[in-house]
Amino acid sequence: MKAAVVVTPGTIAIEEVPDPVPGPAEVVVRPAAVGICGTDLHIMDGEFAPAFPIVPGHEMAGEIVAVGSAVTGYAVGDQVAVDPSLYCGHCYYCKRARGNQCENWAAIGVTVSGGAAEFVAAPMANLFKLPPTLAARDAALIEPLSCAVRGFDVLPRLLASSYLIYGSGTMGLMMLELAKRSGAESVSVVDLNPERLATASRLGCSAAVTSADELVAPRGFDVVIDCTGAEAAIRDGLGRVGRGGTFLQFGVASYDARVAIEPYEIYRREITITGSMAVLHSFDRAGQMLAAGVLDPSIFVSHRLPLTSYATALDQFRRGEGRKILIEP
Repeated sequence: MKAAVVVTPGTIAIEEVPDPVPGPAEVVVRPAAVGICGTDLHIMDGEFAPAFPIVPGHEMAGEIVAVGSAVTGYAVGDQVAVDPSLYCGHCYYCKRARGNQCENWAAIGVTVSGGAAEFVAAPMANLFKLPPTLAARDAALIEPLSCAVRGFDVLPRLLASSYLIYGSGTMGLMMLELAKRSGAESVSVVDLNPERLATASRLGCSAAVTSADELVAPRGFDVVIDCTGAEAAIRDGLGRVGRGGTFLQFGVASYDARVAIEPYEIYRREITITGSMAVLHSFDRAGQMLAAGVLDPSIFVSHRLPLTSYATALDQFRRGEGRKILIEP
């Protein structure tokens, strides 16, 4: 089969690789769509993936084309989305239902071959069967949405809270949609990209600005969410949290990113600083929400490209052009 392969950090090629064979409790999926996200850029830059070469692609949905001997509840022809998370199930954190902190954490498209290919293997336990009303080419949005749902799982959800979101790419826009549905009093978005800010305005944010200085918030914000991973945004956002408020580090920062904090201000204002990593008990809920129309794929997806354009898609994403870019193998 053909697959996009990150041969070494910074080098990607379309290559012929062996077709996957399902294990007893696995299926093989023909991806209809595979999303590009910041994690893929980190892999290209030599982070996250423990070894190269690797086939990327962890946001995926498609059709089952083969099933293992022990698979039940799924059949060839079923349309499914795939949770890429691979937990060991027996480490300290897995036994405490914290699989996203698994000491042996792995993921499809990060540590094992992913969906940027004509076929991909996945455990039966990681599947979400799509309802007839949800097309597989749109259901690649379930994985990023499940990360956003996990982010909201760690946040306090109080009615009439004020939210400030840094970044209006796919994840920032998803956080915007979830904040609106959580009973927020206001949801403001900061980004330097005018096109992305226009999308945030289209989705009904309270304000879309290039700097938080443009906002009138004398008491700060109840919830500040960074969806950029950029040091400047994180530094600025920490100073915008109101008394008793929460700062969520959601964006994936570089390994060497550093931001100074003011311990006295954390103490004085009783600020909570927390993080949210990937997916945890949120994939099926995200699938149900997408099927229910929480997100409009026609707004979130800006580009659909063939597998042969995977490198082009990565470059476009790195430049901040468009919103969600999907590869359709």
